[in-house]
Amino acid sequence: MNSINRRSALLAGLAVAGTGALAACGGSGSTPALVSPDSKVVATTERKRKGSGKVREVTLTAAPAVLDLGGKVTAKSWAYGGRTPGKEIRLAAGDTLAAELSNQLPDRTTTSVHWHGIALRADMDGVPPATQNAVRAGRNFTYRFLADTPGTYFFHPHVGVQLDRGLHAPLIVEDPREPLSYDDEWVVVLDDWIDGVTGTPDQVLAELSHGMGDMDMSGSGHGGSSGHDMGDMGGMDMGDMDGMDMSGGDTGKGGGKTSSGSMKFMLMGARSSLLGGDAGDVKYPYHLVNGRMPSDPDVYTGKPGKRVRLRIVNAGGDTAYRVALGGHKLTITHTDGFPVAHQQVDALLVGMGERYDVLVTLADGVFPLVALAEGKDASGLALVRTGSGAAPRATVRPKELDGMIMNAAGLKAADDVRLDTRRTDRVHRIELTGGMAGYDWGINGRRYDMKHPTADPVLVEQGQRVRLDFVNKTDMWHPMHLHGHTYQLGTGGPRKDTTIVLPGRTVSVYFDADNPGQWMLHCHNAYHGEAGMMALLAYEA
Repeated sequence: MNSINRRSALLAGLAVAGTGALAACGGSGSTPALVSPDSKVVATTERKRKGSGKVREVTLTAAPAVLDLGGKVTAKSWAYGGRTPGKEIRLAAGDTLAAELSNQLPDRTTTSVHWHGIALRADMDGVPPATQNAVRAGRNFTYRFLADTPGTYFFHPHVGVQLDRGLHAPLIVEDPREPLSYDDEWVVVLDDWIDGVTGTPDQVLAELSHGMGDMDMSGSGHGGSSGHDMGDMGGMDMGDMDGMDMSGGDTGKGGGKTSSGSMKFMLMGARSSLLGGDAGDVKYPYHLVNGRMPSDPDVYTGKPGKRVRLRIVNAGGDTAYRVALGGHKLTITHTDGFPVAHQQVDALLVGMGERYDVLVTLADGVFPLVALAEGKDASGLALVRTGSGAAPRATVRPKELDGMIMNAAGLKAADDVRLDTRRTDRVHRIELTGGMAGYDWGINGRRYDMKHPTADPVLVEQGQRVRLDFVNKTDMWHPMHLHGHTYQLGTGGPRKDTTIVLPGRTVSVYFDADNPGQWMLHCHNAYHGEAGMMALLAYEA
């Protein structure tokens, strides 16, 4: 096993990435030679991917924007092409994507694009400073890679907490030999929203970084016991979920504590049995579905009896969503792009960074698609309209939210994507550590040091079968995301790149080291990752 030793340094953002990508060997003198993202073996691996020869060219302009969130509510934020979510990119498996990023953000603001879930070439992964120089304001950078695996993905920056602004959009890689039968698709992007309303993500991080200090946390959603048991997901009594406070509280613009000593952005008392206790850190005024508030929701219009594929993406920063479509059952077909043995459920639990594909046969009428902000007493809403009828109220709670609720732990990989049985070559213990008291999130007791990104990496070798044991030592849940690969939950669970690890639990995942380079392994809570719950998984040269 490899014990990770990190320098303790709270990240204040990835602006340091402007100095350029670091060399393959850095930090500790004992670190072996690593495969650099621009090495020949990375290019060789890319050439081995099966391509169609087609190129999909797009331009992504990241710039300040005044965004219409619905209900006459606007927010000053940053977005791709002046909208959130950004315009969907769609291509076929085997096509090459050539995406030119134009950074028109404020002066001295660097950015990048990470292609979340895509097993792409390492130098296109969009993670400064490990894989590229950050793109400076006024500059352009073209991401070019072959997308050979069908699935539902999305893209977002990997600089600071820019993910929690409006900078994200779906990426759909279609299967030219699609085995599913359905009549239409609807991409559903979930997001928790604060930017330009009660503050900015940077102000949120600044406040959270002060930690809880000596605050009395008795009875709150932070700092409690980690011994909650998820138990059987089916038929669980989730309690009374009626009522919703969408007021957003204080509408000032400053960060940190208010004059009364209270916390402006920190959410207190967020509890969820599904998440093992503490549900989240941040008090969001709005929860959006496809960029719209519940008072003025996005509407999908279809016909009764038609079969629709929903591609559900959680692009949020700090919120897990329990998703249900009133009056309907959902048949889960994929998670994180990979097929699973079909499972019919009432609702899904979707962590940040996770994606689920479901099939639904539409009934006749008007139905609410509700994204319940798990443990936060709020929700997002969209509508499905197939006939006449009045729209439900914005705070509607369909009974399916309290029915059979499923997450990835209850799914099985489809036969054709299950990993073959073989000996495990290397095991890494990945302890998730830290807490709210000092906001000192880390891996194996240390915060990741972005100034020395290649120091003491999690090492693998080309061709190895690797097991990662995520051991959650904290009182909070963490959605753990691995770049450049998909792993399998246990020996027969689904293939994924992001998975929920509950407090006090251990989740073992397996993957084959078949994509050389340097890859981030981190919590996809935007604030936990930026505070230090991040590591570098690197191939030995």
